[in-house]
Amino acid sequence: MAVEEPPITTHRIALLGLGTIGLSMLAMHLRRPDTSITVYDPRPDYESQIRSVLPTLLDLSSNDLSITDQLIASSRLKLATSLPEAVKDATIIQEQSPEITASKQALWKEISCFAGPDTHLWSSSSGIAASAQGATCAAEHRIAERLLVAHPFNPPHLMPLVEVVPGPETKPERVEFVKKYFKDIPGPSGTSGTAENQSTSHYRPITLHKEVPGFVGNRLAFALLREACHLVGEGVVTAQDLDSIVTASLGPRWAGSGVFESYHAGGGEGGIGAFLQKLSPTIQDVWSDLGKIDIEGEQEWRDVVVKQTEEAYGPYTTETRKKKEEMLRDVVEMQKKRWGELP
Repeated sequence: MAVEEPPITTHRIALLGLGTIGLSMLAMHLRRPDTSITVYDPRPDYESQIRSVLPTLLDLSSNDLSITDQLIASSRLKLATSLPEAVKDATIIQEQSPEITASKQALWKEISCFAGPDTHLWSSSSGIAASAQGATCAAEHRIAERLLVAHPFNPPHLMPLVEVVPGPETKPERVEFVKKYFKDIPGPSGTSGTAENQSTSHYRPITLHKEVPGFVGNRLAFALLREACHLVGEGVVTAQDLDSIVTASLGPRWAGSGVFESYHAGGGEGGIGAFLQKLSPTIQDVWSDLGKIDIEGEQEWRDVVVKQTEEAYGPYTTETRKKKEEMLRDVVEMQKKRWGELP
């Protein structure tokens, strides 16, 4: 990523919260040439975090640690010292605050006092509905009609999915705006190398039609996590072997087809209807036997899972992250090259 003379800025983004997701979102927003981003985090070390981590997330030929200074000098990036300073001129405000409903409510209540009346309001929450987040805001600020969840998958500078979850009062034009915004973000450099795929959108915003806890992506992931913890806790399989089962079967299949398309193919000529009919006794036996563990209750299964996972993989390091990100890039690029823009 080269820092050049900036074009006319179309989107002035206030990015609130610079943890793992926030830093990755910053790298993603910077790929659009028509953005300027003001960042704010109440942590005293947030500037040093940006300077040390951001270069590793950008599309650079080398980790040039001066990139942050270059971005600041070009007015693409501003480090705010207060929330009012961060949001006062923003056309888009996106928050990555802790996953606590009361915390998000307090944040939006404060934002509503300083943000412009037409500013787009996005939350990166992984499970707290927009209607709950804005519930304590005064009606005259019209927060409910502007606020929605734009939930990215980690790391958002690479992962294509964005779950767009409007509240009951969110205006439809706000939903269309956020979807177009993400579709217009270029993919990481080096992706979509053929002329055919240059027009393929990297990001895939999906609109949910109802607010549900955890939305859809995390509900699916956490359902698998619950059964995985149950199986390891019961001694059926080790944590490492369970991961091997996923990466050697479900992972490759779902990367290309997804759940329903896979089982639709599995039914042969009769499709998914035939599959469900032929395997209904086995499916029902498994559904009835799925583990019902309590994450806040007894801890025996948790101790087993943690011990086996730590023994198998050790600490999660920067080098590990880089290797996993390289793999994610390859998988996403394979999808686009093989199937073009997926439905």
